Amino acid sequence: MDYSNGRFLSSMDFPIVFPLLVVGTITLIILRVIYIIYRSSKPVYTRSPGPLSTLIILGSGGHTAEMLNLLAVLQKERFKPRYYVAAATDNMSLQKARFFEDSLVDEAGIDVVGTAHFMQIYRSREVGQSYITSIGTTLIAIAHALWLMVRMQPQVILCNGPGTCIPLCAISFLLKVFGIRWSSVFYVESIARVKRLSLSGLLLYKLQLADQLFVQWPQLKSKYPRTNYVGRLM
Repeated sequence: MDYSNGRFLSSMDFPIVFPLLVVGTITLIILRVIYIIYRSSKPVYTRSPGPLSTLIILGSGGHTAEMLNLLAVLQKERFKPRYYVAAATDNMSLQKARFFEDSLVDEAGIDVVGTAHFMQIYRSREVGQSYITSIGTTLIAIAHALWLMVRMQPQVILCNGPGTCIPLCAISFLLKVFGIRWSSVFYVESIARVKRLSLSGLLLYKLQLADQLFVQWPQLKSKYPRTNYVGRLM
């Protein structure tokens, strides 16, 4: 109906306007996702003026050992505070991380202990768990990951293979899409992966959830062109 020269939406207009709003919103989200993927694929050259809050995702067995080897050469004063996250059923990884942090003293004699925090997250899927039942546990893990990411708000995320990293990296990507927080995800594939990426690495690669994905064998670089071959790191 018309009033003066203005026009008010009537009930007849709603079926036309609503689909346009939906299409417009979806288009904007798609464009934003494309931009995130494009920007994430570019090397990071800028140097932050201050320390970077860093999330370190640990996994059982060799994953934690390899991650701690990487952290040993990390500039501790540059990457802090450090948030260590492991699966709720994995107590050994956090224990090793605590031991690692307790042993840290800067070369200049500055104590860096106290900049670390230790947390646990629900696992998406336990070893041997059926894929059907893992749907529910994955949803719980995603909700928990969202809570942790909002709480930590890391600027850098380091991971190297455990399935625990998938919900956290997925939430990180969504936070980028909605402009809430930009976390740079760096994934380092295990030295044990010579011919194929691990499941976690493959998911991050296919879904492009990682800003940079590093491999330690040239065969992997040949098979997965968007990875970065860095040689043996440990």
